[in-house]
Amino acid sequence: MTAFDARRWIPEPAKDSGHGRTPYQRDRARVLHSAGFRRLAAKTQVHSAGSDDFLRTRLTHSLEVAQISREMGERLGCDPDVVDVAGLAHDLGHPPFGHNGEHALNEVAEACGGFEGNAQTLRVLTRLEAKVPGAGLNLTRASLDAVCKYPWFHEPGRRKFGVYADDRAVFDWVRPADLGERRCLEAQVMDWADDVAYSVHDVEDGVHGEYLKLRLLLHDADERAALCADVAASYSDEPVDELAAALDLLLAEPVVSEVARYDGSYRAQVGLKRMTSVLTGRFVAAAIGATQDRYGTDPVRRYAADLVVPRAVRDQCALLKGMALRYVMRSRAVGWYEEQRVVLVELVQALMRTPSALDPVFAPLFEAAQSDAEALRVVIDQIASLTDTAAISWHRTLVAARA
Repeated sequence: MTAFDARRWIPEPAKDSGHGRTPYQRDRARVLHSAGFRRLAAKTQVHSAGSDDFLRTRLTHSLEVAQISREMGERLGCDPDVVDVAGLAHDLGHPPFGHNGEHALNEVAEACGGFEGNAQTLRVLTRLEAKVPGAGLNLTRASLDAVCKYPWFHEPGRRKFGVYADDRAVFDWVRPADLGERRCLEAQVMDWADDVAYSVHDVEDGVHGEYLKLRLLLHDADERAALCADVAASYSDEPVDELAAALDLLLAEPVVSEVARYDGSYRAQVGLKRMTSVLTGRFVAAAIGATQDRYGTDPVRRYAADLVVPRAVRDQCALLKGMALRYVMRSRAVGWYEEQRVVLVELVQALMRTPSALDPVFAPLFEAAQSDAEALRVVIDQIASLTDTAAISWHRTLVAARA
């Protein structure tokens, strides 16, 4: 790593605590101790936070992504703390109610450039978190770059993006223009760790919660075909017949087929955990092996290599995502998902009418806004920072009680 990588947006005096901590270890500590990181404990992953002691929240998911990122990155040669920071921080911008809340805020924020959880993460890290005025947590350039999963601005027809127009200055500082849309190796490692964690773990949570019954897929060819069609539409560019072949191989795995008999017993939970461990280890090892096959076994980091993930492994990961989509998310989408959207949209409308209800961090920013779009962005920032329970409580106070 170079002095360029270790630079911070706002220079800080050197610290010498006698322990020889690196700048990236300090970055990791800043994320772990941030308010935004603590709030992830009460934000939805797939299931509502607090609905079941077994199920994951955004906080436990982020810890799992950080662990996978760190081990995978370290084996490739990345600075372990940089990939750890990326895993810990990657979801700091996600709003209440998970991806459902993200879609709702994107619609209501159209006038100020939309909403995207990854773009919001950059905003939290560089602007909103309380550490260094004007710079958020003021992380190093390398750590911020590693968090940039989608290093481009919003474009029509492109749902995912990683930076809002009014955060251009810090984004351009993090990523020189000649990089284009290429991501550093650490960001690619974090992205794959995120895919692995939420695909495998969402299926684990779905099986435990009895939303997903693997025996249905084992015994119903029409259901397998429907799942592959869903995956082709949402998560993969592979043709349906290729996905079908990958699904057959996945379901034939003993660690997977055993889970079809899941009944919640201790023995069944051991089998479920065995499945998640085996699949996670396989997906990670495949990416490490394929990357080293292409670039060699010498350490690589930053822009010295790109992560290589074999197609067969990507297909199986996409199929697991499709299972969570088809059997968990859609099963909950009819009633409660619509209520969540209403809560967030009505909160935006209420705070735009009554900005005095904003908390002391955001109220001065609203007053200083030079346009309606800037004011709306402040309100979006406020709501995105809320936990699920806080959003419901604010809605009850500001909207429902006055209806």
